[in-house]
Amino acid sequence: TSNQILARARATIWSYTFRMLKPYFEATTGRQLTHGLKVLLSVSVEFHELYGFSLNIRDIDPTYTLGDIERRRREIVQQLIDEGVFELNKELELPLVPQKIAVISSPTAAGYQDFMNQLETNPNGYRFYPVLFQAAMQGNEAEASIIDALERIYLWEEFFDVVVIIRGGGASADLGCFDSYQLALNITQFPLPVFTGIGHEKDDTITDMVAHTRLKTPTAAAEYLITLVEEFDAHLEQLKENFIDEVEEILSHNKSMLENYSRMAAPLIRERLSGEHHWIQHQRLVLAKETGHFFADQDHAMEKLHAGLSQRVNSRIREERFHLQTLSRTTRLANREVLQRERRQLVKMGLLMKNILPGRFVNHKLRLSIFEQKNQLLDPYNILKRGYSLVMKEGKILKSIEQVEIGDPIETRLSDGKMISKVEKKEEL
Repeated sequence: TSNQILARARATIWSYTFRMLKPYFEATTGRQLTHGLKVLLSVSVEFHELYGFSLNIRDIDPTYTLGDIERRRREIVQQLIDEGVFELNKELELPLVPQKIAVISSPTAAGYQDFMNQLETNPNGYRFYPVLFQAAMQGNEAEASIIDALERIYLWEEFFDVVVIIRGGGASADLGCFDSYQLALNITQFPLPVFTGIGHEKDDTITDMVAHTRLKTPTAAAEYLITLVEEFDAHLEQLKENFIDEVEEILSHNKSMLENYSRMAAPLIRERLSGEHHWIQHQRLVLAKETGHFFADQDHAMEKLHAGLSQRVNSRIREERFHLQTLSRTTRLANREVLQRERRQLVKMGLLMKNILPGRFVNHKLRLSIFEQKNQLLDPYNILKRGYSLVMKEGKILKSIEQVEIGDPIETRLSDGKMISKVEKKEEL
């Protein structure tokens, strides 16, 4: 239709004009030609019999937009000042050793790589602990992306020392996001010091103005952090030197005092030692005399003790001799009874010889043979070979189920070995 043809024609004219004016505008203003900017255009209105009216853009006045941008910047700065937050982040105290760093940047940005390389290759070998929080650093999404990164860092506030916002070199037209009121407000009220290394030197953005410290480039930001650690290191070195000097001075002073005291004390010590020597000599004489009396008394007491002990020993010997005589008679009677009992037992077993005289002892060889047979019959090993077993707990033979509890480990010995088991059940017979 004619309307569609007219729309395509207008779009073609605007596209051509936009391509021509956009580079000129951005080179002059240092800002991207994007939504939200006020622009002053030179246009002409034409009427065509076929297409009707059309608006043709002939030129653009960058100075008008620059004035509007600068006015807006001043308004934002004044608003932050009026709200009392403009200097808040600058008033935060820097940590003595800022080593834990939250970095807001694009991971592919050359400036981020320069920043990391500078930190990691510092000549003093200081250790830093940077953590990247990714964000878009240009374009329409940059402002919201950087604010989101700040909010994520806030969740780890206690871990970090400082925040560094870095961006590599690029066109000044890409810096519009850093003149944002919302971004500036977030930085002013952030609880950690914020450094900026946005990579431009000509103008300060509002982000640079409200940040704790503004550095020119990402590399400069890294160098500044290294410098802060160097200053602390130098401070420690100075403290060490001051401490050594103080200690050496104190030691020198005390050494002089000790030497003076030594010279003053020497005569007193000699006098005291002389007095102590005389006292020791006197005590030695007294001790020798007292020792002589003591040993004399002990000799007398030992003589009395020896006499009494001799009497008691002789009396005890007489008592023991009488006791042994009595025991000997009792033993003979007991042996006689045992022998008679053994004789009767042998008679029962049919092992006595028929012609043996009454009252005489059995032949010793025959008795030994009998005892050996009895021992073999009663040998525990032979008893186990007949099918019996020994049940033991902790090395003691069990004779009753009362000696074990459920769960106790027990040892069962057989003729050819032993078994270890556990009690699971007890039953009385």
